[in-house]
Amino acid sequence: MNALGRHILAEVYGCDSRILDDVEMIEDIMVQAAIATGAEVREVAFHKFNPQGVSGVVVISESHLTIHTWPELGYAAVDVFTCGDHVNPWDGVNYIARMLKAENMTATEVKRGVFEKPVKVANF
Repeated sequence: MNALGRHILAEVYGCDSRILDDVEMIEDIMVQAAIATGAEVREVAFHKFNPQGVSGVVVISESHLTIHTWPELGYAAVDVFTCGDHVNPWDGVNYIARMLKAENMTATEVKRGVFEKPVKVANF
């Protein structure tokens, strides 16, 4: 791999607004998404906003997953950033979209830490 990591930026639309506003469900979905990538979960932090919305992060040994929800719009902004060859961030992004019951998703992959020569990173 010539990059240290892969960062997926996802725009997730047409989601179930009840799920998007439930901090416990969002936390569970995000932790399970991290596991789906093959990552090792280290810490989680989630916050429920008033009157609506949830933001949170799952810190993994390989980097992080984040989400910010707008239940009133059926929308979630999702980032899944992983380092190393043994994890697949797309597995996490697709899991999240499926669990949010999304109607549509657009996503972009950004290579992070790109070097001219291959880089070997430690497997966690």
